[in-house]
Amino acid sequence: MRFDNLFLGGFTQMNQKRKLHVRDIILLALIGILFGAIFIGTDFVYNALTAMLTPFGLAPMANDLMMGLWVMAGPLAGFMIRIPGTAFLGEFLASVGEMFFGGQWGAATLISGVVQGIATELGFTITRYRYYNWITLTITTITTTILTFGWDMLRNGYAKFDFQLLIILFVARLISTFIFGGVFVKIINGLLSRAHVLATR
Repeated sequence: MRFDNLFLGGFTQMNQKRKLHVRDIILLALIGILFGAIFIGTDFVYNALTAMLTPFGLAPMANDLMMGLWVMAGPLAGFMIRIPGTAFLGEFLASVGEMFFGGQWGAATLISGVVQGIATELGFTITRYRYYNWITLTITTITTTILTFGWDMLRNGYAKFDFQLLIILFVARLISTFIFGGVFVKIINGLLSRAHVLATR
């Protein structure tokens, strides 16, 4: 197998002039509603993880372990719809859904949605919206991890943590983001494509 086929498998060149159609808007709305509901359920998981990790001095890690799931709507939307801006919209609409469903962070969820949406969108921007494969998902994982971690350095006081703890938290977030925002997104997209749910791009 050629090197480029191995790593560029699933290459898709997107029509840069393509615009959002009603079908795309409906899909974005569904992603927002679905993940908004999922995020509500993860509040309980997050709180339980925080309580479990607190005796070990690792309470902040609950945030990093959950981050992959919390940023999953963005790469899924971007990978499925393949139009500039849809990764951001998918993540932001999911945060809107979570807020309206009564998420424990209230309106602050929207700020996180903006940061996470920009971080995810950046991964697709770097590849110029041309590659929809493991390369893009890996880049998206990296951009999302770095930007959201930087945001938590400011918002959640990560800057006060010891360097060793920061490394542990960063690696945990990177792995979580790759699993949920990479592996699961690729699997879901593949299943929907084989079921002919997604239109050919």
